Amino acid sequence: MESRQGRSIEVDFFRGVVLIVIVLDHIPGSVLSHVMLHAYALCDSAEVFVFLGGYASAAAYMAVRAHRGVSAARGRFLLRGWEIYRAYLLTALLTLLSGALLALSHLNPPAAGLSGWAPFAAHPVRETFRILFLARQPYLSSVLPMYVIFALCVPAAVPFARRAPLAALAFSLAIWAFAPLLAVLSGTSTVANWQFNPFAWQLMFVFGMLCRLHPVPPGFGSSETARWLVRFAFTAVAVFAAIKLFVLTQPLPGPMKQHLAFARVVNFVVIAMAAAYFVHRGTIARIAARLPSVVTVGRTGLVCFVGGTLISVAVDTATPRALHGAAAFAAALAGDIVAVGATLGLARAWRGLLGRQRARAAVNGAGCG
Repeated sequence: MESRQGRSIEVDFFRGVVLIVIVLDHIPGSVLSHVMLHAYALCDSAEVFVFLGGYASAAAYMAVRAHRGVSAARGRFLLRGWEIYRAYLLTALLTLLSGALLALSHLNPPAAGLSGWAPFAAHPVRETFRILFLARQPYLSSVLPMYVIFALCVPAAVPFARRAPLAALAFSLAIWAFAPLLAVLSGTSTVANWQFNPFAWQLMFVFGMLCRLHPVPPGFGSSETARWLVRFAFTAVAVFAAIKLFVLTQPLPGPMKQHLAFARVVNFVVIAMAAAYFVHRGTIARIAARLPSVVTVGRTGLVCFVGGTLISVAVDTATPRALHGAAAFAAALAGDIVAVGATLGLARAWRGLLGRQRARAAVNGAGCG
Protein backbone atom coordinates (compact mmCIF):
# COMPACT_ATOMS: atom_id res chain seq x y z
CA MET A 1 0.00 0.00 0.00
CA GLU A 2 1.24 3.47 -0.79
CA SER A 3 2.49 5.71 1.95
CA ARG A 4 0.55 8.91 2.35
CA GLN A 5 -0.04 11.64 4.86
CA GLY A 6 -2.80 11.09 7.38
CA ARG A 7 -5.04 8.03 7.54
CA SER A 8 -5.23 5.66 4.62
CA ILE A 9 -8.80 5.25 3.41
CA GLU A 10 -7.85 1.88 1.89
CA VAL A 11 -6.58 0.57 5.25
CA ASP A 12 -9.67 1.82 7.09
CA PHE A 13 -11.90 0.27 4.41
CA PHE A 14 -10.15 -3.11 4.63
CA ARG A 15 -10.34 -3.01 8.43
CA GLY A 16 -14.04 -2.24 8.24
CA VAL A 17 -14.68 -5.12 5.88
CA VAL A 18 -12.69 -7.51 8.08
CA LEU A 19 -14.56 -6.46 11.23
CA ILE A 20 -17.89 -7.07 9.51
CA VAL A 21 -16.64 -10.44 8.28
CA ILE A 22 -15.56 -11.37 11.83
CA VAL A 23 -19.10 -10.70 13.06
CA LEU A 24 -20.58 -12.85 10.28
CA ASP A 25 -18.05 -15.64 10.74
CA HIS A 26 -19.11 -16.02 14.37
CA ILE A 27 -22.74 -16.58 13.40
CA PRO A 28 -22.84 -20.38 12.83
CA GLY A 29 -25.81 -20.23 10.46
CA SER A 30 -24.61 -17.23 8.43
CA VAL A 31 -25.22 -17.39 4.69
CA LEU A 32 -22.72 -14.69 3.76
CA SER A 33 -19.90 -16.37 5.69
CA HIS A 34 -19.89 -19.10 3.03
CA VAL A 35 -18.49 -16.63 0.49
CA MET A 36 -15.90 -15.06 2.78
CA LEU A 37 -12.14 -15.50 2.55
CA HIS A 38 -11.92 -18.73 4.57
CA ALA A 39 -14.22 -20.43 2.04
CA TYR A 40 -11.72 -20.18 -0.82
CA ALA A 41 -8.36 -19.73 0.93
CA LEU A 42 -6.24 -21.48 3.53
CA CYS A 43 -6.09 -18.24 5.53
CA ASP A 44 -8.98 -16.07 6.76
CA SER A 45 -9.85 -12.63 8.06
CA ALA A 46 -7.53 -13.05 11.09
CA GLU A 47 -4.40 -12.69 8.95
CA VAL A 48 -5.79 -9.57 7.29
CA PHE A 49 -6.78 -8.07 10.64
CA VAL A 50 -3.37 -8.61 12.26
CA PHE A 51 -1.52 -7.38 9.15
CA LEU A 52 -3.58 -4.19 9.08
CA GLY A 53 -3.02 -3.80 12.82
CA GLY A 54 0.72 -3.76 12.21
CA TYR A 55 0.37 -1.31 9.34
CA ALA A 56 -1.83 1.07 11.35
CA SER A 57 0.38 0.80 14.45
CA ALA A 58 3.50 1.76 12.49
CA ALA A 59 1.64 4.69 10.92
CA ALA A 60 0.34 5.89 14.30
CA TYR A 61 3.72 5.57 16.02
CA MET A 62 5.50 7.53 13.29
CA ALA A 63 2.80 10.22 13.27
CA VAL A 64 2.95 10.78 17.04
CA ARG A 65 6.76 10.68 16.97
CA ALA A 66 6.88 13.30 14.22
CA HIS A 67 4.51 15.71 15.98
CA ARG A 68 5.20 15.12 19.68
CA GLY A 69 8.46 13.20 20.00
CA VAL A 70 9.65 9.72 20.90
CA SER A 71 8.49 9.84 24.53
CA ALA A 72 4.93 10.69 23.49
CA ALA A 73 4.92 7.88 20.92
CA ARG A 74 6.09 5.37 23.51
CA GLY A 75 3.52 6.61 26.00
CA ARG A 76 0.78 6.36 23.40
CA PHE A 77 1.38 2.66 22.88
CA LEU A 78 1.69 1.92 26.58
CA LEU A 79 -1.75 3.51 26.87
CA ARG A 80 -2.90 1.56 23.83
CA GLY A 81 -1.88 -1.70 25.49
CA TRP A 82 -3.95 -0.75 28.53
CA GLU A 83 -6.92 0.17 26.30
CA ILE A 84 -6.79 -3.20 24.54
CA TYR A 85 -6.49 -5.02 27.88
CA ARG A 86 -9.60 -3.21 29.13
CA ALA A 87 -11.39 -4.13 25.90
CA TYR A 88 -10.36 -7.74 26.48
CA LEU A 89 -11.83 -7.69 29.99
CA LEU A 90 -15.03 -6.09 28.71
CA THR A 91 -15.33 -8.65 25.90
CA ALA A 92 -14.73 -11.49 28.37
CA LEU A 93 -17.38 -10.04 30.70
CA LEU A 94 -19.92 -9.65 27.90
CA THR A 95 -19.19 -13.17 26.69
CA LEU A 96 -19.75 -14.63 30.15
CA LEU A 97 -22.90 -12.55 30.75
CA SER A 98 -24.37 -13.60 27.42
CA GLY A 99 -23.51 -17.23 28.23
CA ALA A 100 -25.21 -16.93 31.63
CA LEU A 101 -28.31 -15.40 30.08
CA LEU A 102 -28.50 -18.11 27.43
CA ALA A 103 -27.95 -20.89 29.97
CA LEU A 104 -30.57 -19.55 32.39
CA SER A 105 -33.05 -19.03 29.54
CA HIS A 106 -32.27 -22.43 28.00
CA LEU A 107 -31.53 -20.77 24.67
CA ASN A 108 -28.81 -21.53 22.12
CA PRO A 109 -26.94 -24.24 24.09
CA PRO A 110 -23.94 -24.28 21.66
CA ALA A 111 -23.29 -20.55 22.19
CA ALA A 112 -23.79 -20.92 25.94
CA GLY A 113 -21.21 -23.72 25.97
CA LEU A 114 -18.66 -21.77 23.94
CA SER A 115 -19.00 -18.76 26.25
CA GLY A 116 -17.29 -20.60 29.10
CA TRP A 117 -20.03 -19.71 31.55
CA ALA A 118 -20.31 -23.23 33.04
CA PRO A 119 -16.71 -23.46 34.35
CA PHE A 120 -16.87 -19.84 35.50
CA ALA A 121 -20.07 -20.49 37.47
CA ALA A 122 -18.48 -23.55 39.07
CA HIS A 123 -15.28 -21.74 40.15
CA PRO A 124 -15.88 -17.97 39.89
CA VAL A 125 -12.90 -16.78 41.96
CA ARG A 126 -10.37 -19.07 40.30
CA GLU A 127 -11.69 -18.32 36.81
CA THR A 128 -11.71 -14.57 37.47
CA PHE A 129 -8.02 -14.61 38.28
CA ARG A 130 -7.29 -16.80 35.26
CA ILE A 131 -9.07 -14.30 33.02
CA LEU A 132 -7.30 -11.34 34.60
CA PHE A 133 -3.89 -12.96 34.02
CA LEU A 134 -4.78 -14.12 30.47
CA ALA A 135 -4.65 -17.79 31.41
CA ARG A 136 -8.26 -18.19 30.28
CA GLN A 137 -9.77 -16.21 27.41
CA PRO A 138 -13.53 -16.64 27.01
CA TYR A 139 -14.40 -17.41 23.38
CA LEU A 140 -14.37 -14.24 21.24
CA SER A 141 -11.98 -12.37 23.55
CA SER A 142 -9.11 -14.72 22.66
CA VAL A 143 -7.51 -12.54 19.98
CA LEU A 144 -7.12 -9.45 22.19
CA PRO A 145 -4.36 -10.64 24.59
CA MET A 146 -2.10 -11.07 21.56
CA TYR A 147 -2.78 -7.44 20.61
CA VAL A 148 -1.85 -6.28 24.11
CA ILE A 149 1.60 -7.82 23.62
CA PHE A 150 1.97 -6.34 20.14
CA ALA A 151 0.98 -2.85 21.29
CA LEU A 152 3.55 -2.93 24.09
CA CYS A 153 6.25 -4.05 21.62
CA VAL A 154 5.54 -1.32 19.05
CA PRO A 155 7.88 1.34 20.58
CA ALA A 156 10.83 -1.06 20.17
CA ALA A 157 9.73 -2.88 17.02
CA VAL A 158 8.92 0.12 14.79
CA PRO A 159 12.30 1.92 15.14
CA PHE A 160 14.11 -1.40 14.61
CA ALA A 161 12.07 -2.22 11.51
CA ARG A 162 12.60 1.31 10.20
CA ARG A 163 16.40 1.18 10.60
CA ALA A 164 17.00 -2.44 9.56
CA PRO A 165 14.03 -3.91 7.65
CA LEU A 166 15.83 -7.08 6.51
CA ALA A 167 17.11 -7.80 10.01
CA ALA A 168 13.63 -7.19 11.44
CA LEU A 169 12.08 -9.56 8.89
CA ALA A 170 14.73 -12.24 9.53
CA PHE A 171 14.25 -11.95 13.30
CA SER A 172 10.47 -12.19 12.92
CA LEU A 173 10.75 -15.24 10.65
CA ALA A 174 13.04 -16.95 13.14
CA ILE A 175 10.57 -16.39 15.98
CA TRP A 176 7.72 -17.66 13.80
CA ALA A 177 9.63 -20.78 12.81
CA PHE A 178 10.10 -21.79 16.45
CA ALA A 179 6.76 -20.42 17.68
CA PRO A 180 5.29 -23.68 19.08
CA LEU A 181 8.49 -24.39 21.03
CA LEU A 182 8.76 -20.79 22.25
CA ALA A 183 5.16 -20.91 23.48
CA VAL A 184 5.98 -23.95 25.60
CA LEU A 185 9.28 -22.52 26.87
CA SER A 186 7.99 -19.00 27.49
CA GLY A 187 7.66 -19.56 31.23
CA THR A 188 3.90 -19.07 31.02
CA SER A 189 2.52 -22.49 30.21
CA THR A 190 -0.86 -21.06 29.26
CA VAL A 191 0.58 -19.34 26.15
CA ALA A 192 0.88 -22.76 24.54
CA ASN A 193 -2.90 -23.08 24.86
CA TRP A 194 -3.82 -19.66 23.49
CA GLN A 195 -5.93 -19.82 20.34
CA PHE A 196 -3.50 -17.35 18.74
CA ASN A 197 0.16 -18.07 19.50
CA PRO A 198 1.68 -14.55 19.67
CA PHE A 199 5.14 -15.88 18.76
CA ALA A 200 3.68 -17.04 15.43
CA TRP A 201 1.21 -14.27 14.68
CA GLN A 202 3.77 -11.51 15.23
CA LEU A 203 4.91 -12.33 11.68
CA MET A 204 1.68 -10.89 10.25
CA PHE A 205 2.04 -7.82 12.45
CA VAL A 206 5.64 -7.30 11.33
CA PHE A 207 4.63 -7.72 7.67
CA GLY A 208 2.16 -4.87 8.18
CA MET A 209 4.74 -2.65 9.88
CA LEU A 210 7.29 -3.21 7.12
CA CYS A 211 4.76 -2.40 4.39
CA ARG A 212 4.00 0.91 6.09
CA LEU A 213 7.59 1.84 6.91
CA HIS A 214 9.09 0.74 3.58
CA PRO A 215 6.43 1.16 0.87
CA VAL A 216 7.03 0.08 -2.70
CA PRO A 217 8.63 2.87 -4.79
CA PRO A 218 6.00 4.88 -6.75
CA GLY A 219 7.25 3.78 -10.17
CA PHE A 220 7.49 0.08 -9.37
CA GLY A 221 3.79 -0.60 -9.93
CA SER A 222 4.07 0.09 -13.65
CA SER A 223 7.29 -1.91 -14.19
CA GLU A 224 7.54 -5.23 -16.01
CA THR A 225 8.64 -6.95 -12.79
CA ALA A 226 5.49 -5.74 -11.05
CA ARG A 227 3.33 -7.05 -13.90
CA TRP A 228 4.90 -10.50 -13.61
CA LEU A 229 4.43 -10.48 -9.85
CA VAL A 230 0.76 -9.58 -10.29
CA ARG A 231 0.28 -12.44 -12.77
CA PHE A 232 1.97 -14.82 -10.34
CA ALA A 233 -0.19 -13.57 -7.44
CA PHE A 234 -3.50 -14.01 -9.27
CA THR A 235 -2.47 -17.46 -10.47
CA ALA A 236 -1.43 -18.51 -6.96
CA VAL A 237 -4.69 -17.18 -5.50
CA ALA A 238 -6.63 -19.28 -8.03
CA VAL A 239 -4.56 -22.39 -7.22
CA PHE A 240 -5.10 -21.99 -3.47
CA ALA A 241 -8.83 -21.45 -4.08
CA ALA A 242 -9.03 -24.67 -6.11
CA ILE A 243 -7.21 -26.57 -3.36
CA LYS A 244 -9.57 -25.24 -0.70
CA LEU A 245 -12.72 -25.81 -2.75
CA PHE A 246 -11.96 -29.25 -4.17
CA VAL A 247 -9.21 -30.88 -2.09
CA LEU A 248 -9.18 -29.56 1.49
CA THR A 249 -12.94 -29.38 1.85
CA GLN A 250 -13.01 -30.25 5.57
CA PRO A 251 -12.23 -27.69 8.31
CA LEU A 252 -8.48 -27.25 8.68
CA PRO A 253 -6.79 -28.49 11.89
CA GLY A 254 -6.82 -25.97 14.72
CA PRO A 255 -3.02 -25.87 15.17
CA MET A 256 -2.65 -24.57 11.61
CA LYS A 257 -4.34 -21.36 12.70
CA GLN A 258 -3.01 -21.31 16.25
CA HIS A 259 0.61 -21.44 15.11
CA LEU A 260 0.12 -19.70 11.72
CA ALA A 261 1.06 -22.53 9.37
CA PHE A 262 3.36 -21.93 6.39
CA ALA A 263 0.53 -22.53 3.90
CA ARG A 264 -1.57 -19.82 5.55
CA VAL A 265 1.32 -17.34 5.36
CA VAL A 266 1.96 -18.03 1.65
CA ASN A 267 -1.73 -17.84 0.80
CA PHE A 268 -2.06 -14.52 2.61
CA VAL A 269 1.01 -13.06 0.88
CA VAL A 270 -0.32 -13.78 -2.62
CA ILE A 271 -3.76 -12.41 -1.67
CA ALA A 272 -2.08 -9.26 -0.31
CA MET A 273 -0.15 -8.90 -3.58
CA ALA A 274 -3.39 -9.16 -5.56
CA ALA A 275 -5.08 -6.63 -3.26
CA ALA A 276 -2.11 -4.26 -3.65
CA TYR A 277 -2.71 -4.32 -7.42
CA PHE A 278 -6.22 -2.90 -6.93
CA VAL A 279 -4.93 -0.39 -4.39
CA HIS A 280 -2.33 0.82 -6.89
CA ARG A 281 -5.01 1.25 -9.56
CA GLY A 282 -7.16 3.30 -7.17
CA THR A 283 -9.99 0.77 -7.26
CA ILE A 284 -10.15 0.30 -3.48
CA ALA A 285 -10.13 4.05 -2.83
CA ARG A 286 -13.06 4.53 -5.21
CA ILE A 287 -15.03 1.70 -3.57
CA ALA A 288 -14.23 3.07 -0.11
CA ALA A 289 -15.44 6.53 -1.12
CA ARG A 290 -18.79 4.99 -2.09
CA LEU A 291 -19.05 3.04 1.19
CA PRO A 292 -18.12 5.55 3.92
CA SER A 293 -20.05 3.57 6.55
CA VAL A 294 -17.64 0.65 6.11
CA VAL A 295 -14.70 3.05 6.47
CA THR A 296 -16.26 4.30 9.72
CA VAL A 297 -16.31 0.73 11.04
CA GLY A 298 -12.59 0.50 10.28
CA ARG A 299 -11.95 3.73 12.18
CA THR A 300 -13.77 2.46 15.28
CA GLY A 301 -12.15 -0.97 15.24
CA LEU A 302 -11.91 -1.80 18.94
CA VAL A 303 -15.47 -0.69 19.68
CA CYS A 304 -16.89 -2.63 16.72
CA PHE A 305 -14.92 -5.73 17.69
CA VAL A 306 -16.24 -5.68 21.25
CA GLY A 307 -19.79 -4.80 20.17
CA GLY A 308 -19.62 -7.37 17.39
CA THR A 309 -19.30 -10.17 19.93
CA LEU A 310 -22.75 -9.34 21.28
CA ILE A 311 -24.20 -8.76 17.81
CA SER A 312 -23.11 -12.19 16.58
CA VAL A 313 -24.47 -13.98 19.66
CA ALA A 314 -27.76 -12.04 19.56
CA VAL A 315 -28.35 -12.69 15.86
CA ASP A 316 -27.42 -16.37 16.20
CA THR A 317 -29.83 -16.78 19.11
CA ALA A 318 -32.66 -14.93 17.38
CA THR A 319 -32.40 -16.90 14.12
CA PRO A 320 -35.06 -19.67 14.04
CA ARG A 321 -33.62 -23.20 13.91
CA ALA A 322 -36.78 -25.13 13.09
CA LEU A 323 -36.99 -23.85 9.51
CA HIS A 324 -35.83 -25.75 6.44
CA GLY A 325 -35.10 -25.08 2.79
CA ALA A 326 -35.82 -21.65 1.39
CA ALA A 327 -37.32 -20.42 4.67
CA ALA A 328 -34.13 -21.29 6.58
CA PHE A 329 -32.01 -19.60 3.93
CA ALA A 330 -34.16 -16.44 4.05
CA ALA A 331 -34.05 -16.33 7.87
CA ALA A 332 -30.26 -16.76 7.93
CA LEU A 333 -29.80 -14.09 5.26
CA ALA A 334 -32.05 -11.72 7.20
CA GLY A 335 -29.90 -12.36 10.28
CA ASP A 336 -26.79 -11.48 8.28
CA ILE A 337 -28.38 -8.23 7.12
CA VAL A 338 -29.32 -7.34 10.70
CA ALA A 339 -25.78 -8.12 11.89
CA VAL A 340 -24.17 -5.97 9.21
CA GLY A 341 -26.63 -3.14 9.85
CA ALA A 342 -26.07 -3.30 13.60
CA THR A 343 -22.27 -3.14 13.14
CA LEU A 344 -22.55 -0.16 10.80
CA GLY A 345 -24.96 1.53 13.22
CA LEU A 346 -22.66 0.95 16.18
CA ALA A 347 -19.72 2.53 14.33
CA ARG A 348 -21.79 5.54 13.29
CA ALA A 349 -23.17 6.05 16.80
CA TRP A 350 -19.71 5.85 18.36
CA ARG A 351 -18.22 8.30 15.87
CA GLY A 352 -21.11 10.66 16.54
CA LEU A 353 -20.56 10.41 20.29
CA LEU A 354 -16.85 11.15 19.91
CA GLY A 355 -17.65 14.09 17.64
CA ARG A 356 -20.01 15.61 20.19
CA GLN A 357 -17.45 15.13 22.98
CA ARG A 358 -14.77 16.90 20.93
CA ALA A 359 -17.15 19.73 20.11
CA ARG A 360 -18.00 20.23 23.79
CA ALA A 361 -14.32 20.10 24.71
CA ALA A 362 -13.55 22.74 22.07
CA VAL A 363 -16.33 24.99 23.33
CA ASN A 364 -15.19 24.58 26.93
CA GLY A 365 -11.61 25.29 25.92
CA ALA A 366 -12.63 28.43 24.09
CA GLY A 367 -14.68 29.53 27.10
CA CYS A 368 -11.76 29.02 29.47
CA GLY A 369 -9.54 30.96 27.08
